[in-house]
Amino acid sequence: MSQVKVQLGEAMGTSLITLYGKALDARMSPSVLGDEMAAQAIDKIDYDFTKLGMTPKLAPNAAVRTKHFDNWTREFLATHDEATVVHLGAGLDPRVWRVDPAADVDWYDVDYPDVLDVRAKIFPERQHYRMIGCSVTDPDWLAQVPADRPTLIVAEGLTMYLRPQQGHELFRRIVERFPHGTITFDTHNRLAVRLVNKNLTRLFGAPLLHWAIEDPRELEAVDARLRCTDVVSTLLSPSAAALPKATRIFAKLMRHIRALRDMSLCVRYEFGTADRA
Repeated sequence: MSQVKVQLGEAMGTSLITLYGKALDARMSPSVLGDEMAAQAIDKIDYDFTKLGMTPKLAPNAAVRTKHFDNWTREFLATHDEATVVHLGAGLDPRVWRVDPAADVDWYDVDYPDVLDVRAKIFPERQHYRMIGCSVTDPDWLAQVPADRPTLIVAEGLTMYLRPQQGHELFRRIVERFPHGTITFDTHNRLAVRLVNKNLTRLFGAPLLHWAIEDPRELEAVDARLRCTDVVSTLLSPSAAALPKATRIFAKLMRHIRALRDMSLCVRYEFGTADRA
C-alpha cells in the first residue's frame, strides 16, 4: 500500500499528534474512544510518529477530551432534527465518522488546505460532508456554510493556538453569521500554555500556543450574545471515568488546586434564539 507523505509544518504536526493519540488509545484495552479509523489512518501516512512525544500513557488523557466533545456533539444533534455542524481546526480527526450523524445533518470540516489534502487521502468520502480549505481566522469560510439551520461549532484543541484578538474576532463573526446555535471549545490557562509550549518548542523550534484563558466566561465580555452554559475540567468530565484508576485519583486530588484543575477546560456557549433561525 502506497503511503501518504507529509510535510511537518505547524498545522500538520499538531494534527499528527492528536491522530496518533487516538490511534494509540484505539489499540489499548480498554479504549476510551475505540477509534479504529484513527488506528487505520496512521498506517496510511509515511511518518515516524514516535518523534511526536505522544505515548500510550498520554493517549487516554487526550482521548477523554475528544470523547467529551463527541458527547456534546451527539447531545446537540439529539435535540435538533436538522442541523449544521462546523468542525473548526478539524485536523486529521475522524469525528464525523465517530459521531456518524443522520442524513439531515450537514457537516463541514475547516482547516488548512495541506491538512485537508491528507484527510482526503486517508479517509473515505461521505454524503452531507464537505471540507473547506481555509484558515479558521479567515472570514471566507463562513460564507461557504449555509446559515439557515441551528449550528454547532466544535473547536477542540484550537483556541490556544490563536492570538486573543484573533479568537475574539472569530467568535464575533460566528454569532454574526449564524442566527442560532452552540459553540464548544476547550481552553488552556497560563500554566498549561507554558508547559505545552515547552514540548512544542522541542518539536517545532518555537512555542505555538498564545491564548491563555483564565476565565472561561471571557467571551461573554467580548460579545453579549454569547452565553456560557457549561464549564467542565477535562480530567473531571463524565468521560474521564474511562481513564486508568491512578489518573482518576490524581484528577480528584488536583480539583482542589485551581491552577491544576483549570489547565484544560471544556466550555460550551449558546448564542442567538431559535426564532432567528
